[in-house]
Amino acid sequence: MANFFNEWGPTLLDGLAATIQMTVISLLISIILGVPLAILLVLTRKGGYADSPVAYAISNAAINVIRSIPFIILLFFLLPFTKVVAGTTIGVQGVIVPLVVYCAPYIARLIESALLEVDKGVVEAYQSMGISTWKIIWFVMVRESRSSIVLGLTIATIGLIGATAMAGFVGAGGLGDLAYQFGYLRFQPNMMYATLILLIVIVQIIQSLGSLIARRLKKN
Repeated sequence: MANFFNEWGPTLLDGLAATIQMTVISLLISIILGVPLAILLVLTRKGGYADSPVAYAISNAAINVIRSIPFIILLFFLLPFTKVVAGTTIGVQGVIVPLVVYCAPYIARLIESALLEVDKGVVEAYQSMGISTWKIIWFVMVRESRSSIVLGLTIATIGLIGATAMAGFVGAGGLGDLAYQFGYLRFQPNMMYATLILLIVIVQIIQSLGSLIARRLKKN
């Protein structure tokens, strides 16, 4: 065991760093895109503050279409677009675009569900006081659904980590790439087990932190 980590430790650390980098960058961009999209869905749905069947139908259909495509297929399908946007289709830079396209609609749907869980009576009470729609969304609905939003982002982050592992098939780097290049192609099961353990540990840490934060927000 000691010999294995002496030999492969730096490689595993580099893979771990690449996985974290892909996850963090993609997650931040996905949140930036997903939150406004979620608010758009809430506003334009039937009975919403800005009821618009056309806008809701288009955004809702786009989310459903993207979410119905498995990531590995989406990854290869977006290669030409990724090349134009990112200038490359390999490495961390080359996988950010498909990861964002995959994750942003998922986050939008999760946040939409969280916002719609807010008690309508609370919202109507603030409306009766003449509070603007945007203030109600940001300072009432978002605040009341903080716990659900955190749990949703936790789920999205874990799914994103799984996607980064699959991105190893196109040379994106990270733990998935190590598992594929060494564990599978070069028949080195120890590397496969090591990357698997690291991924399990990362997911457990994220899930535990997300649950902890959600519980504390729910009490406040």
